[in-house]
Amino acid sequence: MYITIMGLTKTEFYTEQQNRLSSIAKVLGHPARIAILQYLIQQNTCICGDLVQEIGLAQPTISQHLKELKQVGIIQGEIEGTSVCYCINQNTWNQISGEISTFFNLAKGDQTSCC
Repeated sequence: MYITIMGLTKTEFYTEQQNRLSSIAKVLGHPARIAILQYLIQQNTCICGDLVQEIGLAQPTISQHLKELKQVGIIQGEIEGTSVCYCINQNTWNQISGEISTFFNLAKGDQTSCC
């Protein structure tokens, strides 16, 4: 059941896991964030360079996407002088991977009775 009051989702009606998966799905629901994550994964190191050239979006847009990814802990970053270095937070990445796998595996039973 999905309950909203005045446009706000009543998150207290849902489990901590349901709210967490929802937050992760929301953050992963933008193609620019997927592109940023793919780039960081491919580099396999912290990126201190300009993601604007790699992703092709304006700096404020990239910064907003990085902020969203950092808020859920998928990436981590450190300020070094005037630049910020970002990389995949491997512990969180592994945790999220497990949570999503567990969620998708819920339907791996015999579903032959479905319409």
